[in-house]
Amino acid sequence: MATNVEVSRNGTENPLGLLRRFTKRVQGSGILPRVRGERYHERTLSHYKRKIKTLESIKRREDRNEQIKLGKINPDLPRGRGKR
Repeated sequence: MATNVEVSRNGTENPLGLLRRFTKRVQGSGILPRVRGERYHERTLSHYKRKIKTLESIKRREDRNEQIKLGKINPDLPRGRGKR
């Protein structure tokens, strides 16, 4: 949804005055707080996507436990990638 803010230069108005008026108009319209609020917003996952993600994590956990039982992974080592 695009909201345009438009100002036109008055007769003898200098560029700084025009810029100041434009800035005030943008602030008054409330565009910036809305855009900044939406910047990091993530949609909630659908039921199906949550289910698939949960099943994948269960499978990874089972594989890790199996690898530990077979002695291929040391359970005392920290998990994750670590520092690079």
